[in-house]
Amino acid sequence: MASNNMQLAEVEPGIDVVKWQKLTWVNIERPDKQKMQYLAQQYSFHPLALDDCLSTVHLQKIDEYEDYIFIISHLPVFDQRTRITRASQVAIFLGKDFLVTVHSGDLKPLANLLLTCQKDDKICKEYLGKDSGYLLYRILDALVDYCFPMVDKTLSNLTKIEDKVFDPKTNASQEVTILRRDIAAQRRIIRLVKVVIADLEQKVQRFAEVDLKVYFSDINDHLNHLWNDIEECHETVEIYKDTTLALSQERTNENQKRTNRIMAVLTILFTITLPATVIATIFGMHVNIPGGSERGGWVGPLGTYTTFYIVLLISFVSAAVMFLLFRRWRWL
Repeated sequence: MASNNMQLAEVEPGIDVVKWQKLTWVNIERPDKQKMQYLAQQYSFHPLALDDCLSTVHLQKIDEYEDYIFIISHLPVFDQRTRITRASQVAIFLGKDFLVTVHSGDLKPLANLLLTCQKDDKICKEYLGKDSGYLLYRILDALVDYCFPMVDKTLSNLTKIEDKVFDPKTNASQEVTILRRDIAAQRRIIRLVKVVIADLEQKVQRFAEVDLKVYFSDINDHLNHLWNDIEECHETVEIYKDTTLALSQERTNENQKRTNRIMAVLTILFTITLPATVIATIFGMHVNIPGGSERGGWVGPLGTYTTFYIVLLISFVSAAVMFLLFRRWRWL
């Protein structure tokens, strides 16, 4: 239940407002021009900053104004369809007595944190009962902690495909490629988050009554932990990539050798049978040749079939001689 110190409001779908005494948290999901117009009416934000909230591909940055700070950061979100992590943007306006978050709605920790504050006034007091700088720390801490399950899942996926990678009979190149892209996306996002948090630590202090150094140091420790884990994933997947490439080349070479052996055997068989083919072709012509059937053939000890047996003998002797020569030359 909400206490007298907490005020809740839903200005319109996608705009939630939570107030605790003097501090106001405005959360906007799926921003559009109408919602940015609401912010323009409530706060004196720079029009360029409001326009940046509508862009989903803006670079991460921190802009300092006289009475507020404008922050754009990207957090990793896993895409189930592509199986690759993508960046989800969150824009934050931080002032002395307000904090505004603008995002697309797929950052679950932010939505869960808001819902918790709306349902439990004790949690709301814990988060909003100090100052806007501390509230920003709690939001960033929840978003950073949300990255750990994704990185742990990546480590688990690497372990699952390890046996496939080192099995010469299995082709795991596609799975390794997807993991490489996923890890590369996580590295890129987390590296930039580290830069933003490091710059933000000193700039937020002017909106905080408590010393935030120790709090942001805790976030930096978490980010360093994440970075070390993702670097381990990167090194491992590069080993897997090299292994799958080597095994693929080995399989290709084995297939080529097998093909070459087959072609060699077929070529030798064709060459050995070539004399018999030539002789059979000659005696199969419808012209008069010595010993041909047109003249009645040779009649010898084997009778009228003497010519046939002579042809067979010549063919066999030619094939045997060629076979022995191939063995001597080590072609067989």
